[in-house]
Amino acid sequence: MKLLIITSLKEYQEPVARILEQAGVKVFSASDTVGFKNVSDDNLADNWFARARELADSIFLFAFTHSDNAMRALDLIRKYNHETRTAFPVRAFVVPVENSSDL
Repeated sequence: MKLLIITSLKEYQEPVARILEQAGVKVFSASDTVGFKNVSDDNLADNWFARARELADSIFLFAFTHSDNAMRALDLIRKYNHETRTAFPVRAFVVPVENSSDL
């Protein structure tokens, strides 16, 4: 089991939800959040909200899912980011779940 974590601008919530559906992630949670950028950093990989204005209305989505679904979601998010070429790409991370009450 994996924990799939996704952050994006709030306006991308619907496309991200469709990506999760395509990846086979049937249940996920979402929470509104605000992204902050406090310092200028040339290394965008170190910046959670790359090139963001000072505040960004964002969404935080997460799902506990099978590894195959999580990896499929990552691939679809990479494809989405490549095709949309936005200054605010969708960010996704997969974290292993070592134990659970359901395991």
